[in-house]
Amino acid sequence: MKSTSGVAEIARAVTSMESTAHGVVMAALGRVEANNERLGAFTDVLAERAIERATLVDAEIQQGKRYPLAGVPFAVKNLFDVKGLPTRAGSKINRELPPATADAQLVQRLEAAGAICLGALNMGEYAYDFTGENISDGPSRNPHDLAHMTGGSSGGPASAVAAGLVPLSLGSDTNGSIRVPASFCGLFGLKPTYGRLSRQGTFPFVPSFDVVGPFARSVEDLAMSYDAMQGFDEGDPALVKRPNEPVAGRLERGSAGLRIAVADGYFGGDADVREVMDAVAKALNVTRRVTVPDAQEARSAAFLITMAEGAALHLERLRARPLDFDPAVSERLMAGAMLPAAWIEKAQKFRRVYQEALLALFGEIDVILAPATPMRAPRIGQKTAVFGGVELPLRPHLGVFTQPISFIGLPVATAPIWLDGQRLPLGVQAIAAPWREDFALRVARQLEKTGTARAPVAKGFADA
Repeated sequence: MKSTSGVAEIARAVTSMESTAHGVVMAALGRVEANNERLGAFTDVLAERAIERATLVDAEIQQGKRYPLAGVPFAVKNLFDVKGLPTRAGSKINRELPPATADAQLVQRLEAAGAICLGALNMGEYAYDFTGENISDGPSRNPHDLAHMTGGSSGGPASAVAAGLVPLSLGSDTNGSIRVPASFCGLFGLKPTYGRLSRQGTFPFVPSFDVVGPFARSVEDLAMSYDAMQGFDEGDPALVKRPNEPVAGRLERGSAGLRIAVADGYFGGDADVREVMDAVAKALNVTRRVTVPDAQEARSAAFLITMAEGAALHLERLRARPLDFDPAVSERLMAGAMLPAAWIEKAQKFRRVYQEALLALFGEIDVILAPATPMRAPRIGQKTAVFGGVELPLRPHLGVFTQPISFIGLPVATAPIWLDGQRLPLGVQAIAAPWREDFALRVARQLEKTGTARAPVAKGFADA
């Protein structure tokens, strides 16, 4: 099928046998072969595995079996275990690991739903990155303008979906690594509640922040994949045991009945960001403004905990092979190893206080709207940018609006907003209370229905 076909369209066509999973997969593999060299999205392609799986899905459908994601090609950030591949996590060191002997839990769940894994995708080293620039594998490139960043650390997953190589990909989000690439590459992305989707079989970064989630070009596609991945898993100690809560059937309610507010103050942004947020507020008929308390302090505390947990995870690698790290990563990890314990304790105490304050706020509001990034995608190689009238290092500041949300594990749906005359999009976060992914996705769907949010395949990549 065409690169413009989405998850729902493919699944319906393959289930009805208007198309075959084999044909869909062969077309997707052809797009990868034709386009990946200029995109830098895939690091590993598993053509033989994908074709074998597609053939099996077709045979089972002919025998009457039904799959919710029949024949849907997908790929995963290379910190997910994929059987037969070393789990790189974007690093030089990890590619020397033995190949994974089993797929990550979410890869298994998607394939059990009929989807077909095509391979692994580029990412920032050890997920400590907001740019999508990898020192070993090269940068993933933004399909809407190849000179510009995808954002990170899930840059390859965003690039692959935005270019239409696959309709679905999986990334991870610690401090913004789904939301930043979704904003830069013009995609819908879902960062679920911390403890909602299994991380079993993924390489960690900051275990008390890390979540995994999907990218897609429509909210329906996002919701369908999310529904297929739900379920308890003893292999992830952070996973909370709760009933599955499917959301795809609730999307058409849109924002009706939801109490929505636009975050101001810290989340105000510059004129470009404010223009995007004004367009979103107008589309949703939202007039209420709300101040998220202590957001700057939350970001500072998130920085400290990120550095400390990341350093603890990588300490032996830093001692043994410091020169095999990206210097931008190793410097921050080594700094994290030297942070005073009292600072981390204070950050964790603040974290609990901040969580209580936000939960109280969600007693009055269902969804908070905030920008996903402080700017549109910068150029690859850019080192600084102006934030609040001050020129600052680019890399750490791309997460200025995402880190205060990751800090307490809230669910967020990111929707891409295109303003007239702009060549690149800028995303908006729909932030909800824990376990209310349905609220966040309903708001994203309403923005999609009004045409304010959209995720087209990048020009030059769509099928003729």
